Amino acid sequence: MSVIYLLITISIIVAVAFLIAFFMAVKNGQFDDDYTPSVRMLFDDEVKLKAKKEIQTTEEKSN
Repeated sequence: MSVIYLLITISIIVAVAFLIAFFMAVKNGQFDDDYTPSVRMLFDDEVKLKAKKEIQTTEEKSN
């Protein structure tokens, strides 16, 4: 029975540690940008195309 008390105490300590870590993350603004991740996939192709064009121009300049 004493093992259960030990496990409950440890689980409460871990839960409080995670809660503190969550509040610190919120306070530091980690979750402020909720729009960009949802539209990031829409702009991924443009970035790849731009990078390809830059690579091609640098290759042409070096030749």
